[in-house]
Amino acid sequence: MLKKIVVGSTLAVVLGGWVFGHDLWSYVRTGAHSVRQAVKAEVPLEFEIERARSLVDHLVPDIRKCMHVIAEQQVEVEHLEQQIVRRESELTRQKDAMLALRTDLGSGRSVFVYASHSYSSDDVRRDLAARFDRFKAAEEILAADQKILVARQQNLQANQDKLDGMMHAKKELEVKLEQLHARMETIRAAETVSTLSIDDSNLSHARQLIDELNRHLDVKQKMLDAEGQFTGLIPVEADSVAPAPKDIEKQIDAYFTPGTTEAPAVVKME
Repeated sequence: MLKKIVVGSTLAVVLGGWVFGHDLWSYVRTGAHSVRQAVKAEVPLEFEIERARSLVDHLVPDIRKCMHVIAEQQVEVEHLEQQIVRRESELTRQKDAMLALRTDLGSGRSVFVYASHSYSSDDVRRDLAARFDRFKAAEEILAADQKILVARQQNLQANQDKLDGMMHAKKELEVKLEQLHARMETIRAAETVSTLSIDDSNLSHARQLIDELNRHLDVKQKMLDAEGQFTGLIPVEADSVAPAPKDIEKQIDAYFTPGTTEAPAVVKME
């Protein structure tokens, strides 16, 4: 089986080279690209949006790692700041002690008493020289710690800026994903409405039936309006009504009462 596959592949390559010549690999790359594009076009948009959302969610581990590094650096900076405060306090104490010894030596005395012990002026000078060496070394250590503190603070600030950027980028991508999802839903709804407007569906039948019922009710209303003209109702809608004669009672009595000598007046109707 493997031999057949190898032989078939070899024949395909040879035949392709004979047909396309030096352009064979160009055709192969173009065909592969077309296949990839066709496959990608068949992937649903919902799936692509979920894939993008998954990529955004994968930023969370990097964000947590950065937060952990920042927390460690914050602790180191706090400890170093406390250490520098202690060193500065110690240097101040050493400086005060050296100045006190220097003042005593300036008095010109040959013997000095400290903590119930007597010391010669040479002892005090040697002690002062040792203290001065230790003080200068402590100053150098303090200066080095201060430089380290500045470097760590800068590194901490850089990582905090990086974390802020990552958080902002994540939020921005989440907003864009929500906007993309809403846009997709809007397009889906528009496609549905468009399909319903041109499709002979139940909605179209319902609209047609409602129109027919409205026409039927219009006909009934017209019939009722026409029949109302023959019901003997007072024609309130008329523009004007002729007034009745004021002596109608006398005219009736004269016309219908026997023996009445008064001739009935002729009423002229206007």
